[in-house]
Amino acid sequence: QVQLVESGGGLVQAGGSLRLSCAASGSTSNINAMGWYRQGPGLQRELVAEFSTAGTPNYADSVKGRFTISRDNAKNTVYLQMNSLKPEETGVYYCSAVTYIRYWGQGTQVTVSS
Repeated sequence: QVQLVESGGGLVQAGGSLRLSCAASGSTSNINAMGWYRQGPGLQRELVAEFSTAGTPNYADSVKGRFTISRDNAKNTVYLQMNSLKPEETGVYYCSAVTYIRYWGQGTQVTVSS
């Protein structure tokens, strides 16, 4: 079992920045991939950024150059630095970790006002 706790969401104006954190606990040594997904109002959950099983970061095309995913292995924590935020990026941001199944955090709300 893996438990994920997100933090760092909030309200920001368009063009602003936020930094999300996700701390993993439990069977963290079994985690193969870990990252962030987003679900906007009325939309499906979609990939934002994720460290793959090979350890390389993958980004959605829409966030490349503006968002950066990073991690602190000693703290079992993954971060998402989001710059130049856009109103359409409003939604609930979920942390995800993959062992032989995918785990989800409870989500953190990000609201970008225009």
